Amino acid sequence: MLRDEPQFARLFAGQSLSVLGDRVSFVAVPFAVLSVGGSASDVGLVAAAGLLPMLLFTLVGGVWADRFRRHRIMLVSDVVRFAAQGLIAVLLLTGVAEVSHLVLLMIVFGTADAFFMPAATGLVPLVVAPGRLREANALRGFVLSSGLVLGPALAGGLVALAGPGGALALDALTFAVSAAFLARLKPRETVPEAAKGTAAGTFLGDLRDGWVQVRSRTWVWSAMGAMAVYHVVVLPSVYVLGPVLAEEEWGGAASWSVVVAAFGIGSIVGDVCAYRLKIARPMALAAAALTVASCQAVIIGAGSSLAMIAALEAVTGVAVSLFFVLWETALQTHIPQAALSRVSSYDYLLSAGLMPLGLAVVGPVSESLGVRPTLYAMTVVAVPAALALLCVPAVRGLTAHAAGTASGTGGVQAAPVAGPS
Repeated sequence: MLRDEPQFARLFAGQSLSVLGDRVSFVAVPFAVLSVGGSASDVGLVAAAGLLPMLLFTLVGGVWADRFRRHRIMLVSDVVRFAAQGLIAVLLLTGVAEVSHLVLLMIVFGTADAFFMPAATGLVPLVVAPGRLREANALRGFVLSSGLVLGPALAGGLVALAGPGGALALDALTFAVSAAFLARLKPRETVPEAAKGTAAGTFLGDLRDGWVQVRSRTWVWSAMGAMAVYHVVVLPSVYVLGPVLAEEEWGGAASWSVVVAAFGIGSIVGDVCAYRLKIARPMALAAAALTVASCQAVIIGAGSSLAMIAALEAVTGVAVSLFFVLWETALQTHIPQAALSRVSSYDYLLSAGLMPLGLAVVGPVSESLGVRPTLYAMTVVAVPAALALLCVPAVRGLTAHAAGTASGTGGVQAAPVAGPS
């Protein structure tokens, strides 16, 4: 596929190295906080600081990405993230970093992220043929999953040899490489270039039109609701309580890296399945996969051996990859191209944008109730929410192709507002 789609290959190459750096930081940031004397609550606070800007800027990013060139928005975002992550690394390596420094710089980092994500989702259909969207998303997922395997192993070595600062310095460099590839990208345009940036609608009007695209499709808003629960309730167990248990009981960063790497191996399997399988009802399978993924909290807190936890996390990795590949492909297939970034911005707002709430709360709650009871309570909330998504008729009935097409070709740009609801 990469030979047939040279523009996607260019995007793929740039993002591949950047993702590896992100996976290094996934392990390094929590231990960076702990290395400067931070507590479990501080780990959650720093993680929340990186995600809080989603609440403020994701919708702005979605409107901008539907008005302006998406790859240029991504390029600027990469430059900002390079600067923010590089400064964090310098502060850590020079021994002057404090939790407050990490919080402020992660806010800058997260703001750039808020503009990057909607643009990235909307860019894929402009660099790949419509009929190959699922394959493209699976390849992107494969890179994310491979980073989970290679990144933690690299992070463990870097944290041991150079500390968290050295690991984050590598992550900063990967953003510079990604920006260089984006600068050479030449995606297709779906509207005349002269019209870019001169849309007649107001910002609020554009935002409202994007919301109409969401609320007119039951399968979209119900999936966003289920994902909000997953991000707020389940993922704090991975970002905060998992590293805390690893530090207290499993031997530190190296052991946590094993769990994260196992999850990554499972994710690779899920991406391969998404690439190869032809799925007639993608959202039905996605909802089932989200149910499995929602068991991560109880797996981490089960008190099993490290090997058993890693093996079960690998299973959830398969489920997580299947869900996100199928979800992104469904959006790109059934949502009009001109509104895709705005719809995805609502997606990020209602999922990752709300995640700081869970990250900020989970530390104090776990300190009050205990880590394991908190993890069990997370599961009791999250699994029923995912099962409820599977019960929605519009979710089970959504087809792999846009209405009025036999193969999905052209469906990304021509999909009507009506459809499965």
